[in-house]
Amino acid sequence: MEPAVGKPGFLRNILVKALFFGLLIIIVRFAYVVTITGENCNVGNFCFFSLPENINSAIIGTGTFNKAVAVRSTSSVTPTRSKDWIKSVQFHSSVFQDLIAEGYLRPDSKSLCLETVAGSEVFALKEIGVEDAIGISRKASKPLVVSYVNKEKNLMPFGNNTFDFMFSGRAGLDALSKPLDLVTEIERTMKPKGYLIVHVKAKDTYSFHSFLDLFDSFDFIKSRSMDGFDSSLPGIKEIVMQKREGSNSGSIRIRNVVNNGKKCSIPSHKRELVQKAEPLIKQEPLKPWLTLKKNVKSVKYLPAMVDISFRSRYVYVDVGARSYGSSIASWFKKQYPKQNKTFDIYAIEADKHFHEDYKLKKGVNLLPYAAWVKNETLMFEINGDPGKQVVDKGRGMGRIKPADLKFAGDGSVEKIQGFDFAQWMKNSVTEKDYVVMKMDVEGTEFDLIPRLFQTGAICLIDELFLECHYNRWQRCCPGQRSTKYEKTYDQCLELFTTLRESGVLVHQWW
Repeated sequence: MEPAVGKPGFLRNILVKALFFGLLIIIVRFAYVVTITGENCNVGNFCFFSLPENINSAIIGTGTFNKAVAVRSTSSVTPTRSKDWIKSVQFHSSVFQDLIAEGYLRPDSKSLCLETVAGSEVFALKEIGVEDAIGISRKASKPLVVSYVNKEKNLMPFGNNTFDFMFSGRAGLDALSKPLDLVTEIERTMKPKGYLIVHVKAKDTYSFHSFLDLFDSFDFIKSRSMDGFDSSLPGIKEIVMQKREGSNSGSIRIRNVVNNGKKCSIPSHKRELVQKAEPLIKQEPLKPWLTLKKNVKSVKYLPAMVDISFRSRYVYVDVGARSYGSSIASWFKKQYPKQNKTFDIYAIEADKHFHEDYKLKKGVNLLPYAAWVKNETLMFEINGDPGKQVVDKGRGMGRIKPADLKFAGDGSVEKIQGFDFAQWMKNSVTEKDYVVMKMDVEGTEFDLIPRLFQTGAICLIDELFLECHYNRWQRCCPGQRSTKYEKTYDQCLELFTTLRESGVLVHQWW
């Protein structure tokens, strides 16, 4: 029998094909790494080359204090190393080295990076010698980043008074819908005298102070404007804060009331905005139904002037709401600039004729009472005004008076319940909330506004749209004034002027 001469050739072919296949895989992998990840190695077991154990050759020289900082190896950490990631590491290494030079960060600081997705900030800390560092985000990216215990409330898996240093970069706090939840956790887990450094957009003084107002247990140290590290965030404001000694980190946040007293002072950054508002109409209009309606179109809305981020929540209060379509649906939902914020809506309407309209309206809280200066039974009169067009199913406007007083008109009268509106405001919202209010209460504004000042609740309002009722010229009857209201236009103008001089951003509503 002749020997089989083809078997060695067959094995040789198999071996060559296997080697060729392996080489092909290496080439494909190489092409992927170069073209997709920027000549770096992604996290994973299939990696043929990576950055040196220490990437300090790419970082040294980017900070003002780099030569004095001891650099340690982080070879045990294998994060995603794209070009953007390396750029982020370089940028934050420079930031952290400056903070070490200024005394806000030490190599032995137990550190936490907030809202970090890929952990580049954590890696940067470790690279400059701050080894005890971890990041937290909605999605874990181990070993650098862990996730929240409760993502909706931003609850952290750390004990009270854990960290010496916290950092939030990339304007991460700007994107939170409820920043106060995270602030509460920051205050709980930060040690007294610990430092918090935050990078935010904070384009104006209003948003800057809104951010500072979120923190009850921290003192503001300093801030500076600086360039960002990419086109998505070209400019940022760096804010340095320190937790006060004696702050109870384990306590539940207590709702703030205005100075815990009666009077309040509207801060200067809010007063400045009043100067930018549209001018008041000084001369009484002969055709108010045209002039005041036209004036609404020239209103300079607060969200059109400033960034309204960094508020605990957003609230719209419609006092004298009438039907849902009267102003909530027709004006606030369609025209008011909300900057993509979700508002809690409160409709205050005493006329039971409109209550059925709100039963199926989601997101609207109806208070079926009359806004008043105290809790008491009132008399409620429905009477048409010939000088004002009524669009709500022919329903006349309602006025209120204490039960022991009588109306001079011939309208229908019934008893209703009034409530202390100013006290309700102080119980329902805080200075950390963003509050917009529309008030159309048929003359009761001359009772409610002084009460808001008296109790300090006026300081809770960020923007007020007020209709002031006076003995205006009647649309139906040229040369005749309405007898429904006793106040004059000059008294209304004085009310608006007093509000603005006190720092309240108020607009003449129609």
